Amino acid sequence: MWTSSAKLAASSSLLLSSLPTIFSASTSPKAEGLGWHFVQNGTTGIVALEAIVVSPTLIVIFDRVLGDPLQIDGHQAWGALWNTEMNNVTAINVVTDSFCASGGFLSNGTMVSVGGQPVELPAGESVPPDLDGTTGLRIFEPCDEPTGFGCTLFEDPATHHLDEPRWYPSSLRIFDGSLMIVGGSHSSTHFFNNFTAAAKSIEFFPRRTEVFPGPLKFLVRTLPANLFPRVFALPDGKVFMVANNQSIIYDIETNTETILPDLPNGVRATNPYDGTATLLPLSPPDFIPEVLVCGGSNTTDQLLDASTLSSQDPASDQCSRITLTPEGITKGWEVETMPEGRMMPEMVMLPNGQVMIINGARTGYSSVDAVKDPVGNSNADHAVKTPVLYNRDAPLGSRFDRTGLPTTDIARLYHSSVSLTPNGNIFIAGSNPNGGVVTGEKFSSEFRVEYLNPPFMTVPRPGVSNIPTQFGFNEKFIVNVDIPEGLNTSDVKVALMDLGFSSHAFHSSSRLVFMDAQLSNDQTSLEITSPPNNRVFPPGPAYVFVTIDDVTSTGTKVMVGTGAMPPVPDQGIPLA
Repeated sequence: MWTSSAKLAASSSLLLSSLPTIFSASTSPKAEGLGWHFVQNGTTGIVALEAIVVSPTLIVIFDRVLGDPLQIDGHQAWGALWNTEMNNVTAINVVTDSFCASGGFLSNGTMVSVGGQPVELPAGESVPPDLDGTTGLRIFEPCDEPTGFGCTLFEDPATHHLDEPRWYPSSLRIFDGSLMIVGGSHSSTHFFNNFTAAAKSIEFFPRRTEVFPGPLKFLVRTLPANLFPRVFALPDGKVFMVANNQSIIYDIETNTETILPDLPNGVRATNPYDGTATLLPLSPPDFIPEVLVCGGSNTTDQLLDASTLSSQDPASDQCSRITLTPEGITKGWEVETMPEGRMMPEMVMLPNGQVMIINGARTGYSSVDAVKDPVGNSNADHAVKTPVLYNRDAPLGSRFDRTGLPTTDIARLYHSSVSLTPNGNIFIAGSNPNGGVVTGEKFSSEFRVEYLNPPFMTVPRPGVSNIPTQFGFNEKFIVNVDIPEGLNTSDVKVALMDLGFSSHAFHSSSRLVFMDAQLSNDQTSLEITSPPNNRVFPPGPAYVFVTIDDVTSTGTKVMVGTGAMPPVPDQGIPLA
C-alpha cells in the first residue's frame, strides 16, 4: 500500500446552501411513489468532468486547472470529494493536472487516476499550481470515513508515473486486478488525434514484466477519431475495444487482435465524435457478452480542418449491438434507433439490468471551439434534457422507453459526468464546453448537482443484511432479506456491480454481473452464488444490489476476491 500525503481540511468544505429542487414526472405504478424525478441538490465547486464512487457516501471528482472557485492551500482546487449524504464538497490536494484523465480500481480497492494534460496557468496567477499530468498517477486508498475527513490522495510524479504520456486515455480493470491503460495522446490536440502525437500503445499499472512490442495496430487504424477508446473486459479475459467506427477483440495474454465488423452505416463513436458504449449485464450460467454502442456521428474522419464542421450537424440516433460469440460475430451488429440523435450521451447500468441513456446534444461534436459556428465555445447544440431507458430483453424495435421520465432544465454537454450511486439513484454533474470557467453563455460552466431518482426511492424498499464484506469466486453465501408487502417475489435479481469511472461519455470498467440467487421458502433469506471466476468479474471492490419486482435495495460495498495487490492469479472455476 502506498503512504498518503495531504490531509483533507475541514475548512475547505462548501456546504449546501439551498433546499433541493425537484422535477418529477408521472407517478410510479408501485403504490404512492413519486416516479422518476430529478432533484437539484448542492454545487461541486469544481466542474465535475470526471467522477468515480469511492465509498458508500463519497464520489471523487476531478477537473482542470483553469479557475474553479473551490480553493485549497491558497490556490484553486481541481479535485474534490462529493458527499452524497450531506450534498457538500471537500477539496482534495491534487499535484498533477488531471484534465481528461481516466481511472479505476485495483484488486486491493485502491483507486488510481491515470493520465492528464500538461501544465496550465490560470488567469491571474504567475506560477502554475499544477505539474504535468500526462504521465500522472493519482492514488486514492480505501477510506471508510463517511464524511471523507482524513481521506487522502497520494501523488509522487518522480516515483509513480505512467511509462508514456497519455491525455484522453481509457482504462480497464482486468482479470489479474491491474489496470490496463489504452491509447490517448502525448499532448493536447485541438480536435482530432494524429499519428505523431497519438499514444498508440497499451500499458499496465502496476507495471508488467512482459514487454508489449510496438504500437497496437488498432490504435493506428482508428486514427484520427480514437481518443478515449471504449474498452471492456470479456468473461474469458480478453478485451473488446471500439474506437472510431472499428472494433476488435484483444488477447492480453498473446498480444494479438481479432478484427470484428465495423459499426454499421459509417457511424463513429469515439472522441471527437463521442457516442457511448457499455457491456450489457452478464447473466449465469453462460455469461454471454453483448456490447451496445449508441450515438456519435456519421461524419467522415477524413478531414484536415474541423472548421469545416458545424455545431448544427446532426448527431447519430443509431444504437448498434453485437453478441461476442462466434455466431454473434458472424451475424454482426444489430441496429436500432434511439428517439433522437445524441452526441456525448452516457449510459448508466441499473441494478435491474436496464440501461439509462442520459445527457448529450442532438447536434454537433465533442471538444471545444473548433467548428465553424460554435455556440459560445461549444461545438454542440440542442441539449437533450430527457433521458431514455433501454431494455435489453425487449424485442428489437421496442427497447427504448421514456414513459414517466422527467426533463431537466440543465444542459449536460462536454465535460459532464454521471454515475449510479450506492443509494440506487444517479448522480449527474459537470458540463463545460469551454476552455476554462465561463459564465453568461448558453452553455456555461456548470457546478450544480442533480440526482435522477428512480421510482423505488420513494416506496418501501427491500432490506438486505448479513452480506459478507468479502467473498471469493464460485462461493455460496446466505443473506437476510426484508421484503416489503405486495412485491412479486418470483422476480428477484441480485446484481454485482462495478460503478465505473465516468469521463467523456464513457464509464471505464463499468460492469454488472447477475449472481444466481434462491429465495428461501419463508422469504426471509437469499442463497447467492458468486461469479465463477475472476474473468467473469475482475477482482476488486463492488456493490451488491437486490431487486425484487423492480424495487431495488441500497447497495452494499464488498470486496470480490482476496483483496490482494495485483497481479493476482486466476481464481474460481473456468466457464464450461
